[in-house]
Amino acid sequence: MAGCRRDASPEHAVTDGGPAPRLVAAVAAGGALGALARWGLTEAFPSSTDAFPWSTFAINVTGAFALALLPAFAAVRRSRALAVGLGPGVLGGYTTLSTYSEQTRALLAHGEAVTAACYVLGTLAACLVAVAVADHWSTVQQRRAFEDEGGDE
Repeated sequence: MAGCRRDASPEHAVTDGGPAPRLVAAVAAGGALGALARWGLTEAFPSSTDAFPWSTFAINVTGAFALALLPAFAAVRRSRALAVGLGPGVLGGYTTLSTYSEQTRALLAHGEAVTAACYVLGTLAACLVAVAVADHWSTVQQRRAFEDEGGDE
């Protein structure tokens, strides 16, 4: 049947009708927690519109590291609800491309082109390094299992 994948457990069944309600709930609850954590950090460590946004930088780098580290945990690989709740849920709500983009725009608008360039390139480089470091704690097979659970979406 097109658009349907069947695995050993009903938790893994995905049909054209959409994901299981418990998976939607896991992503929603995780997303709320991640967004609250991000908001709390940016409130605790605010940055002005003409300065390097260190809190968002740290959030995106630690989020990239944590997402890349998830496949190392057997419990996450065994549970689709945990994988989607932590991956697209918590870490999807925690990290932020939109704020990263808006802060870059604001830096440019304030004439801070060098800071904006450092922010864009520095975030990309730091996130790639964080992912490369985290990958050392999991195997290729573990990362594939995590992908199969939908934790990297």
